[in-house]
Amino acid sequence: MVAFTHHVESLLDRLREGDVALTPGLSTLLLQCNDQIGALVAAAETGQDESAQSVQVGLDLVLRLQAAGGEGAARKPDSQPAEVLAAGLRRWHVSVRFSKDIFRNGMDPLALLNYVRGLGDIPRLACLAADVPLLDAIDGEDCYLGFQFSLDTAATREEISAAFSFVREDCELHLIEPGASPSEFAALIEAMPDSPRLGDILVAVGAISRLQLQQALQDQQRTAAQEKGPVPALGEILQVQNGLNPQVVQAALHKQGRQRQAGAAAVASGAPASGDENRYIRVQADRLDAVINLLGELVTASAGAALLARQSRQGSLIEANQQIGGLVEEIRNGTLQLRMVPVGETFARFRRVVRDTAAELGKEVQLDIVGGDTELDKSVVERIADPLMHLVRNALDHGLEPAAERAAAGKPGLGRLTLSACHEGGNILIRIRDDGRGIHRERVLQRARERGLVEAGATPPDEDILKLIFAAGFSTAEKVTNLSGRGVGMDVVMRNIEALRGSVSIASEQGQGSQIEIRLPLTLAIIDGFLIGVGNSRFIFPLDTVVEVIENRPRSAATDSRGRSMVELRGQALPVVSLRELYGLASTEPERSSVLVLQAGTRRYGVMVDQLLGQHQTVIKPLGRMFNSLPGMSGSSILGNGEVALIFDVGALHQLAESPPRSRVATQRPNPHPFTLQGQAS
Repeated sequence: MVAFTHHVESLLDRLREGDVALTPGLSTLLLQCNDQIGALVAAAETGQDESAQSVQVGLDLVLRLQAAGGEGAARKPDSQPAEVLAAGLRRWHVSVRFSKDIFRNGMDPLALLNYVRGLGDIPRLACLAADVPLLDAIDGEDCYLGFQFSLDTAATREEISAAFSFVREDCELHLIEPGASPSEFAALIEAMPDSPRLGDILVAVGAISRLQLQQALQDQQRTAAQEKGPVPALGEILQVQNGLNPQVVQAALHKQGRQRQAGAAAVASGAPASGDENRYIRVQADRLDAVINLLGELVTASAGAALLARQSRQGSLIEANQQIGGLVEEIRNGTLQLRMVPVGETFARFRRVVRDTAAELGKEVQLDIVGGDTELDKSVVERIADPLMHLVRNALDHGLEPAAERAAAGKPGLGRLTLSACHEGGNILIRIRDDGRGIHRERVLQRARERGLVEAGATPPDEDILKLIFAAGFSTAEKVTNLSGRGVGMDVVMRNIEALRGSVSIASEQGQGSQIEIRLPLTLAIIDGFLIGVGNSRFIFPLDTVVEVIENRPRSAATDSRGRSMVELRGQALPVVSLRELYGLASTEPERSSVLVLQAGTRRYGVMVDQLLGQHQTVIKPLGRMFNSLPGMSGSSILGNGEVALIFDVGALHQLAESPPRSRVATQRPNPHPFTLQGQAS
């Protein structure tokens, strides 16, 4: 592992120095090296020897790294190259740090550097950015940068120093001439910002070249691999090989040691070594889950105590329970925030997936991530990764066209795939959008007829045609590949998202692209609910889905041609669901009832209820196997009096409002494609 990573580091160093240009092929090579390092680490952790295949892969990568980085090729050292001496020039090392107020004083550091270039050639320049603070602490009018560079010139020290005469009050300047004394190098090292590595300090002050440092590191690692006695220190090797003065090495070691002591002191005191004032504590996920479970029991117990307080009709007891309830709610909100993580961490995993899949398909694709800082419950994030993976790969394979096909359609050759996330009420909305060919509806319909999902001659609505791609075993691919053709992906995506109490919708415009929207609850543990009653039964709706409540008389509802119950809401027809009819509840219908108006995505519908029982903190409990097929339900909750209330899946209930079942009692899931039943459109 040491030998392999050394070759990778050498190439990365040449990239940093600008000696090698970063190309797509080089990026692919580095990613493959990253995979190989991961395999080596895994082998080291398990104590297993490398397989013959892994060894061969590593050797092939080393050869490619050497070819890409030009290892063994001659490089110009920083100290007095022969061509510089032949031209009558000398190589100076210049270090300059500007004050924060240099911009306010009307000076431009870059213009100053351009003036210095007139004195000679600058073969190497490094920006000193160690003093740049965190983003939220940056002042746009302050200058935080400095520069270190080599200057090949025939100018004298006085002439070089005169180039900085206008900013001598606003900068810290160090000039190290060829053959400078060790004390001058030591002074420059002392003035430098802290650095954790000895070699970087010596290179930065111009005491050695980067090539000399690499050669010394190679010798040190070679000695360690041969296990011939103690491994010599890097400073000792540099002194022997390059004649580096011991005083310079000691100054660099002193600088390095001082920083390590400061870092150790910061850790011992509990302060972050990086200077960041934010502190973090790593907590095991199962401990946090245990706290969440206890919090759920606390919420349930608090609701029971509040019910008993109201029944006692003692004002002081009711008031005390209200205070406790408020504190429990604050604890609930704060504790649930502990499990919220940015969804961008999950999105970022797909950069490599998109790159590798696009390369495999011979396509050019750019991945855009929007809203990565949107937070979601950690348990939801973990379970959404696989469905997102399939949707992304599906968009790359089916949606985006090859560059030649896009050019023929008048599109740019580079396809765009966008992953975005945002909050929508109490849910998170995730969109996967591509600007590809879109869904060919006729092809989808033809394949559905071949599989018997749609009867011959029947043409379902456009929205139902798009939903067909989520049917089990459905695929429009002409042949089976590593990415598609088996028809086992999209239906699994749908089931996994519905298991999270989420919903999926799809929109597509042929020739322009497709967009899939996933709506998920922010948390799977505790929500604010709205408690209602129908007869003797109690049900809960997520509070953020409740829009308004309107009064309704049972006989005021009309029925349209599709069999849906409708009521009028401000001049528009609103589909409504009768829970009494849908679930066959044996209770007398009241003279007056209410219609709870709910928001499902971009659409609204109503639910007829007998009683409005108000807001309720809801601890979500999963349904047992017996009730998994119950339509429109996503979970259950225990009320303060010990009764069980079912929690509605607002999205699934909306489908029942749009396509009501034919029987009074829904004993099974509604057919996902109701237009296939007996050839009738519902």
